Amino acid sequence: MSDKGNGTPTRQRRGHYVSDNHPKTKQTKAAAAEDLLRHLQPLESGRGVLDALVEMIEAANLQVGDRLPPEVELARRLNVGRSTIREALKAWQGMGIVVRNKGAGTTLAAEISTSSIRIPLTLKVEAESLLRTHAVRRPLEVEAVRIATRLATDQQRKVITARMAELIAVYEANEDWRPADARFHSAIYEASGNPLFQQLISQIHGAFHDIYKTPFGTPHLGQASIPLHRPLAEAITAGDVDTAARLSAEISDIVEQEVLEVMKGQKRD
Repeated sequence: MSDKGNGTPTRQRRGHYVSDNHPKTKQTKAAAAEDLLRHLQPLESGRGVLDALVEMIEAANLQVGDRLPPEVELARRLNVGRSTIREALKAWQGMGIVVRNKGAGTTLAAEISTSSIRIPLTLKVEAESLLRTHAVRRPLEVEAVRIATRLATDQQRKVITARMAELIAVYEANEDWRPADARFHSAIYEASGNPLFQQLISQIHGAFHDIYKTPFGTPHLGQASIPLHRPLAEAITAGDVDTAARLSAEISDIVEQEVLEVMKGQKRD
């Protein structure tokens, strides 16, 4: 049926025919989310808060565009400080999971559902978030390598080589190589002559890792890519732009493949 005044279809207001965008439907979802929060046990700060938020969103069937309960309500129900909720939502915003607008609250921007792939929901959210941030970071990394290979001074090439040697030594000693890896890539960003590479990549990296410090319980995600850092450093110091860019892309591809393998390995029949 149409409203003859403006030609806009009139929504049926009975049962499941009411649109998800109808105010009553949105109110019902909000009530369901708040009802679930009442039954959650008090949580410690950090990862447990995100797990609870994922559980709430799934149980309340919140969809993209739906609004989450207010921060103060989330904090009260989860028995954590409002700053903890704010930091969690800020991290999710950086990963494209939610959109936060002052005065309009927080709305869901990415699907959180188990319908598309049968893995634990929190793992699915974690993996998809990492893949989104990685997709943005990858071209920045490759371009930084291209520019650094062309513009690096002799001294900067020596620093890149030294950072690579440090990284490989730590890796071969079976120690935590992540700090050395960060120093190696920082040397490349510096050699590019553009400080925005360091700033942007650090922001993208931080948005995910401030919350998910050990993705999938694997602190050394991407470890298989470490041996490629030696030929990468050698290509940069030799001024071989195409080889350096290719190796940088391969390193990124290895990390992405590891995330996909984790998701594949967790499927349930």
